[in-house]
Amino acid sequence: MKFTVNRPAFLKKLKDVQLAVSSRSTIPILTGIKLIASKEGIQLTGSNSDISIETFIRISDEQSGLKIEEEGQIVLQPARFFSDIVNKLPDENFTVEVNDRVQTSITSASSSFIINGLDAANYPHLPDIDTAQSFTLPVNLLKKIIKQTVIAVSTHESRPILTGIHLTINDGKLKAVATDSHRLSQRVIPIEGTEGLSYNLVIPGKSLQELTRLLDDSLEEIEVAIAENQILFKTDDTLFYSRLLEGNYPDTDRLIPDSSTTEVALEAHVLLGAVERASLLSHEGKNNVVKLSVKDNTVEITGNSPEVGRVNEQVTAQSINGDDMEISFNPDYLKAALTTFGPVDITLKLISTLRPFVLVPTEDKNEFIQLITPIRTSS
Repeated sequence: MKFTVNRPAFLKKLKDVQLAVSSRSTIPILTGIKLIASKEGIQLTGSNSDISIETFIRISDEQSGLKIEEEGQIVLQPARFFSDIVNKLPDENFTVEVNDRVQTSITSASSSFIINGLDAANYPHLPDIDTAQSFTLPVNLLKKIIKQTVIAVSTHESRPILTGIHLTINDGKLKAVATDSHRLSQRVIPIEGTEGLSYNLVIPGKSLQELTRLLDDSLEEIEVAIAENQILFKTDDTLFYSRLLEGNYPDTDRLIPDSSTTEVALEAHVLLGAVERASLLSHEGKNNVVKLSVKDNTVEITGNSPEVGRVNEQVTAQSINGDDMEISFNPDYLKAALTTFGPVDITLKLISTLRPFVLVPTEDKNEFIQLITPIRTSS
């Protein structure tokens, strides 16, 4: 195998596939990057068993400066070491050549490296997913859905199914839900072209976070295909595979209350600012708790840490309807939830001191829901 390529163009693709490579793997060959040189271009592959990324540099792409002198394949490891070498090379272009089956030379201007590769024939095969029933999603919308729901994914492996985002597609609508049993985030959107499709799957939250890092804002759409235990996200030159989590996701619909005794409409960023200031004290104390009070047509945020001090802040509300209410909560949960809304008006729906409370956009209350379980306090 021998090829010459533009270094910046190659590095961009190399960093994409590196997202899937773990420095520690029970399968040693997966700590490396697989390279295949063919008449069409260079294929780069990285995998950690949970996710796999395959991308392609086309010889027809003038910016790549790619010249294939000899076809072949090799695995270079560790991936970080190979990336560091390419990153530090002195010239705009560099050449990779495999000699003596796996020994690989990397040359650029006056610099030359010789590293030992691995036989690419031993690299695990990527899943074969039929794209006949694929559908497309706008990239900016997919990234927004992930950002809005991944905050509620569990980080504890005691219940593996909760470390994922539950996606269902029915009647032309996609519903994404995540919960760690203390909070819940749900987004529902219509998707054209899925009217005849029905899916129920759970994608690891970590996989979707890596996907958002891979997706460039210049991309408009991404193709999605689903197999029995894998999902594929496909752009023009990149394939992103993720395994699916096994098991039944809990029925979260029953957790979302359909009524409330108190409703407060206000600007999300106003409430976020107040909670951020209150949490300055709660983080310094032993108990990370902030209280929200609705009384006499006013909203007050209180943070009280006996070791540090106390903060009280009146929050400007657009409207208040219903009973007086006091509710205590983890401010980090509410801050994360408020951040996902952006600069919009929201409605805070409260039931009782110990029942979960809900935040929804004032404009469209069924499209996006954030739910938080309150904290029981002695006072």
